[in-house]
Amino acid sequence: MRRPIMTNEAFLRMPSEPATQNDLPTGEDLRDTLEAHARECVGMAANMIGVSKRIIVFADELTGRNMVMFNPGIVAKAEPYAASEGCLSLKGEREATRYRRITVSYRDRRWRERTARFEGFTAQIIQHEIDHCDGIMI
Repeated sequence: MRRPIMTNEAFLRMPSEPATQNDLPTGEDLRDTLEAHARECVGMAANMIGVSKRIIVFADELTGRNMVMFNPGIVAKAEPYAASEGCLSLKGEREATRYRRITVSYRDRRWRERTARFEGFTAQIIQHEIDHCDGIMI
């Protein structure tokens, strides 16, 4: 189900709680909402739809699909660079330090533990969305 976009900065600044298997439907809502905003957005975190849980979705350049991650965490990163990013929940662009290559641990939609490596623009999207989960506004 498509959900409205949260723009309340006080809410967006709150770190998200860990997701549980009960939050699987929120992952689907997040995917639906990203698909509805595909022209202007490549990734979202659950707090962007008003749910304070550690869930993200992003457009994976490699597969061409939207991928949902529950409780994502960056476990390794390499090659920092300066980036300028926009956000559907906020006006304007902001500067951020990002890493060209990252390794992320997370749970998938079947609640299996996974670890995967990402690079380039996909890695940048994931870092932005994990910042949202941590209450960091970019």
